[in-house]
Amino acid sequence: MRVVVQRCKNAEVTVNNQTIGRIEQGLMLLVGITHEDTEHDAKYLADKVAGLRIFEDETGKMNLSVLETGGAILSVSQFTLYGDCSKGKRPNFMLAARPEQAEPLYQEFNRLLREQGLQVETGAFGEMMDVSLTNWGPVTLMIDSK
Repeated sequence: MRVVVQRCKNAEVTVNNQTIGRIEQGLMLLVGITHEDTEHDAKYLADKVAGLRIFEDETGKMNLSVLETGGAILSVSQFTLYGDCSKGKRPNFMLAARPEQAEPLYQEFNRLLREQGLQVETGAFGEMMDVSLTNWGPVTLMIDSK
């Protein structure tokens, strides 16, 4: 499982010009799932994301998590995180899990984040979405469960 984490001042996802998820300060997550991923991967990444210390404390050091700052999460499923661009010019998406496997794990990941007390907004799984954010810093990290 792979998550791109972006610290943001705000983020929004729309489908068919309708806003379906919006947050202010917090984390914008792009979530990719591959064939071998299990609920263990979802738990590992939910714990990692919730506790990731990438917000500044009173001294200006990255020492606080999204939980400690009262921030929210916008989580968007992103199968293209497992696009293989090593051959040719067109990405190969064979490493991405099929929707029937990926969607339940994506939902479980979001449930585990909510279980920790976080506000979690989401995109629409499998839909064409427009995502916008103000990346704060900028701070962008990629975390893999394996």
